[in-house]
Amino acid sequence: MSVNLTKGQQISLSKSDGGALTVVRMGLGWKAAPRKGFLAKLTAREIDLDASAVLFADKQAVDVVFFQHLVSDDGSVTHTGDNRVGGAGQGGDDESIVVDLSRVPVHVDQIVFTVNSFTGQTFEEVDNAFCRLLDETNGQELARYTLTGGGRHTAQVMAKVVRQGRGWQMEALGSPADGRTFQDLMPAIAAHL
Repeated sequence: MSVNLTKGQQISLSKSDGGALTVVRMGLGWKAAPRKGFLAKLTAREIDLDASAVLFADKQAVDVVFFQHLVSDDGSVTHTGDNRVGGAGQGGDDESIVVDLSRVPVHVDQIVFTVNSFTGQTFEEVDNAFCRLLDETNGQELARYTLTGGGRHTAQVMAKVVRQGRGWQMEALGSPADGRTFQDLMPAIAAHL
Protein backbone atom coordinates (compact mmCIF):
# COMPACT_ATOMS: atom_id res chain seq x y z
CA MET A 1 0.00 0.00 0.00
CA SER A 2 1.38 3.40 -1.02
CA VAL A 3 1.54 6.45 1.25
CA ASN A 4 0.72 9.85 -0.24
CA LEU A 5 3.31 12.11 1.33
CA THR A 6 2.85 15.71 2.31
CA LYS A 7 5.66 18.21 2.64
CA GLY A 8 7.93 17.29 5.56
CA GLN A 9 6.32 13.89 6.20
CA GLN A 10 8.70 11.01 6.91
CA ILE A 11 8.35 7.29 6.35
CA SER A 12 10.62 4.41 7.29
CA LEU A 13 12.00 2.42 4.39
CA SER A 14 11.25 -1.10 5.56
CA LYS A 15 9.14 -3.89 4.13
CA SER A 16 5.76 -4.76 5.57
CA ASP A 17 7.24 -8.09 6.72
CA GLY A 18 9.80 -6.19 8.84
CA GLY A 19 12.74 -6.76 6.48
CA ALA A 20 14.87 -3.94 5.17
CA LEU A 21 14.50 -2.63 1.66
CA THR A 22 17.54 -3.28 -0.47
CA VAL A 23 16.81 -1.54 -3.76
CA VAL A 24 14.50 1.45 -4.22
CA ARG A 25 13.60 3.50 -7.26
CA MET A 26 12.68 7.16 -7.24
CA GLY A 27 10.48 7.81 -10.26
CA LEU A 28 9.60 11.19 -11.75
CA GLY A 29 6.68 11.74 -14.10
CA TRP A 30 5.14 14.82 -15.72
CA LYS A 31 3.27 16.26 -18.68
CA ALA A 32 3.33 19.72 -20.16
CA ALA A 33 0.27 21.61 -18.93
CA PRO A 34 -2.26 22.37 -21.67
CA ARG A 35 -2.19 25.94 -22.93
CA LYS A 36 -5.08 28.25 -22.09
CA GLY A 37 -6.84 30.98 -24.00
CA PHE A 38 -6.08 31.78 -27.62
CA LEU A 39 -3.12 29.36 -27.72
CA ALA A 40 -5.20 26.46 -26.36
CA LYS A 41 -5.71 25.06 -29.86
CA LEU A 42 -1.97 24.52 -30.14
CA THR A 43 -0.33 21.51 -28.58
CA ALA A 44 1.27 21.75 -25.17
CA ARG A 45 4.88 22.90 -25.12
CA GLU A 46 7.48 20.24 -24.43
CA ILE A 47 9.14 20.50 -21.02
CA ASP A 48 12.46 18.89 -20.09
CA LEU A 49 12.45 18.06 -16.38
CA ASP A 50 15.54 16.41 -14.95
CA ALA A 51 15.79 14.12 -11.93
CA SER A 52 19.01 14.16 -9.93
CA ALA A 53 20.31 12.46 -6.79
CA VAL A 54 23.03 14.13 -4.73
CA LEU A 55 24.91 11.89 -2.28
CA PHE A 56 26.13 13.48 0.95
CA ALA A 57 28.57 12.46 3.65
CA ASP A 58 28.40 14.65 6.75
CA LYS A 59 26.66 17.44 4.79
CA GLN A 60 29.30 17.45 2.05
CA ALA A 61 28.34 16.46 -1.50
CA VAL A 62 30.46 13.45 -2.49
CA ASP A 63 28.77 12.35 -5.72
CA VAL A 64 25.81 13.13 -7.97
CA VAL A 65 23.75 11.13 -10.43
CA PHE A 66 21.99 13.05 -13.22
CA PHE A 67 21.53 12.95 -17.00
CA GLN A 68 25.25 13.59 -17.68
CA HIS A 69 26.56 11.22 -14.97
CA LEU A 70 24.20 8.23 -15.01
CA VAL A 71 25.97 6.03 -12.43
CA SER A 72 27.50 7.00 -9.09
CA ASP A 73 31.23 6.45 -8.79
CA ASP A 74 30.63 3.45 -6.49
CA GLY A 75 27.87 1.99 -8.68
CA SER A 76 25.15 2.08 -6.01
CA VAL A 77 22.96 4.74 -7.68
CA THR A 78 21.88 4.62 -11.36
CA HIS A 79 19.88 7.06 -13.48
CA THR A 80 17.90 5.20 -16.17
CA GLY A 81 18.26 7.96 -18.77
CA ASP A 82 17.16 11.43 -19.78
CA ASN A 83 13.61 12.13 -20.99
CA ARG A 84 13.38 15.53 -22.65
CA VAL A 85 9.61 15.82 -23.15
CA GLY A 86 7.73 14.02 -20.35
CA GLY A 87 4.46 12.21 -20.72
CA ALA A 88 6.15 9.14 -22.19
CA GLY A 89 4.56 6.84 -19.67
CA GLN A 90 1.19 8.64 -19.68
CA GLY A 91 1.12 8.62 -15.89
CA GLY A 92 4.18 6.42 -15.46
CA ASP A 93 7.76 7.37 -14.71
CA ASP A 94 9.51 9.49 -17.30
CA GLU A 95 12.86 9.42 -15.47
CA SER A 96 14.01 7.08 -12.70
CA ILE A 97 16.90 6.79 -10.30
CA VAL A 98 17.58 3.37 -8.80
CA VAL A 99 19.38 3.17 -5.44
CA ASP A 100 20.86 -0.09 -4.17
CA LEU A 101 20.73 0.82 -0.47
CA SER A 102 22.84 -2.19 0.48
CA ARG A 103 25.68 -0.93 -1.73
CA VAL A 104 25.62 2.75 -0.71
CA PRO A 105 29.01 3.39 0.94
CA VAL A 106 28.83 3.59 4.72
CA HIS A 107 30.09 7.20 4.76
CA VAL A 108 27.10 8.37 2.66
CA ASP A 109 24.39 9.34 5.12
CA GLN A 110 21.89 11.22 2.91
CA ILE A 111 20.74 11.14 -0.68
CA VAL A 112 18.72 14.15 -1.84
CA PHE A 113 16.46 13.91 -4.90
CA THR A 114 15.75 17.00 -6.96
CA VAL A 115 13.85 17.91 -10.10
CA ASN A 116 14.56 20.94 -12.24
CA SER A 117 13.23 22.39 -15.47
CA PHE A 118 16.25 22.31 -17.74
CA THR A 119 14.36 24.28 -20.38
CA GLY A 120 13.42 26.94 -17.82
CA GLN A 121 9.62 26.64 -17.70
CA THR A 122 7.98 27.12 -14.32
CA PHE A 123 5.84 24.48 -12.62
CA GLU A 124 2.79 26.49 -13.70
CA GLU A 125 3.47 24.95 -17.11
CA VAL A 126 3.79 21.37 -15.81
CA ASP A 127 0.85 19.04 -15.30
CA ASN A 128 0.56 15.81 -13.29
CA ALA A 129 4.10 16.01 -11.93
CA PHE A 130 5.03 13.57 -9.18
CA CYS A 131 7.86 11.66 -7.64
CA ARG A 132 7.42 8.26 -6.10
CA LEU A 133 9.46 5.68 -4.26
CA LEU A 134 9.16 2.00 -5.17
CA ASP A 135 10.54 -1.26 -3.83
CA GLU A 136 12.51 -2.21 -6.94
CA THR A 137 12.53 -5.91 -6.03
CA ASN A 138 8.75 -6.27 -6.45
CA GLY A 139 7.59 -2.99 -8.06
CA GLN A 140 5.45 -2.01 -5.05
CA GLU A 141 4.93 1.74 -4.70
CA LEU A 142 5.86 2.78 -1.17
CA ALA A 143 5.28 6.51 -1.28
CA ARG A 144 4.23 9.25 -3.69
CA TYR A 145 4.74 12.99 -3.54
CA THR A 146 2.61 15.06 -5.90
CA LEU A 147 3.78 18.45 -7.14
CA THR A 148 0.58 20.36 -6.63
CA GLY A 149 -0.30 23.97 -7.19
CA GLY A 150 2.17 24.71 -9.97
CA GLY A 151 4.12 27.77 -8.96
CA ARG A 152 6.50 30.24 -10.51
CA HIS A 153 9.60 28.24 -9.58
CA THR A 154 11.65 26.07 -11.94
CA ALA A 155 12.82 23.38 -9.52
CA GLN A 156 11.98 21.37 -6.43
CA VAL A 157 14.07 19.75 -3.74
CA MET A 158 11.79 16.72 -3.77
CA ALA A 159 12.78 14.24 -1.09
CA LYS A 160 15.70 12.69 0.72
CA VAL A 161 16.63 9.34 2.16
CA VAL A 162 18.62 9.43 5.37
CA ARG A 163 20.60 6.62 6.97
CA GLN A 164 19.13 5.79 10.40
CA GLY A 165 21.34 3.20 12.08
CA ARG A 166 21.08 0.11 9.86
CA GLY A 167 18.04 1.35 7.93
CA TRP A 168 16.89 4.34 5.94
CA GLN A 169 14.12 6.94 6.34
CA MET A 170 12.52 8.91 3.53
CA GLU A 171 11.36 12.49 4.00
CA ALA A 172 9.25 14.34 1.44
CA LEU A 173 10.61 17.88 1.19
CA GLY A 174 8.70 19.46 -1.70
CA SER A 175 10.68 22.66 -1.35
CA PRO A 176 10.38 25.08 -4.30
CA ALA A 177 13.59 26.44 -5.76
CA ASP A 178 14.91 28.01 -8.93
CA GLY A 179 17.53 26.62 -11.23
CA ARG A 180 18.07 24.74 -14.46
CA THR A 181 20.57 22.20 -13.04
CA PHE A 182 21.29 20.44 -9.76
CA GLN A 183 24.31 22.74 -9.33
CA ASP A 184 21.96 25.73 -9.22
CA LEU A 185 20.02 23.99 -6.44
CA MET A 186 22.93 23.31 -4.06
CA PRO A 187 22.12 26.28 -1.74
CA ALA A 188 18.47 25.15 -1.54
CA ILE A 189 19.57 21.55 -0.88
CA ALA A 190 21.95 22.64 1.90
CA ALA A 191 18.99 24.04 3.85
CA HIS A 192 17.59 20.48 4.15
CA LEU A 193 20.68 18.62 5.37
